[in-house]
Amino acid sequence: MTSHRVDLSRALWQKSRHSGGNGGQCVEVARNLPGIVAVRDSKDPDGPRLIVPAAAWRAFVDSVRKGELALA
Repeated sequence: MTSHRVDLSRALWQKSRHSGGNGGQCVEVARNLPGIVAVRDSKDPDGPRLIVPAAAWRAFVDSVRKGELALA
């Protein structure tokens, strides 16, 4: 398996508008990078990031909005 690093230096991280201001369990998403979406834990901004193709992220978000995924 080949491993490569994605340059996230220009990532503009955003929390969901549904996130509370209490420092709870939140993720941040950077959608401004060409062809990819990066996701990280807001409590650990220097920790691991999940990188997914932009089309896969859109499909995931659409499925959540339509209630097609069990989020229990």
